[in-house]
Amino acid sequence: MNTLHIGIAPYDALKARTLAIARGEVQPGPEEPKLWFTSIESVARVLSDKNRALLREIAEHPPASLTELAARTGRAVSNLSRTLKTMERHGLVTLTPGKAREICPRVGYRQIDLSLSIAECRPR
Repeated sequence: MNTLHIGIAPYDALKARTLAIARGEVQPGPEEPKLWFTSIESVARVLSDKNRALLREIAEHPPASLTELAARTGRAVSNLSRTLKTMERHGLVTLTPGKAREICPRVGYRQIDLSLSIAECRPR
């Protein structure tokens, strides 16, 4: 089963980690998060109940187009397009070309694991 590992850490910690990786001081392990957010609120916005249901629908029944997905979910194509572009920016979906210039959303995992360090949570 493919699992997407998501982490939450303050921006400064993410920046320091990214620079350490670039310098070769840190090598991320296979179980470490591949996708990072700076707050639980930002994760909640992107992975809302409605959006998780959309991911599940795409994973279980890959649509041939956004039009097909809109018909199955009852969401407008324009709404789906915006939502899926946001998810694509975060690496949650891939949008591939289909027949007749259609866009086909795909989900490459079956599970999302969330890693949250209490030690790094600091009030602002």
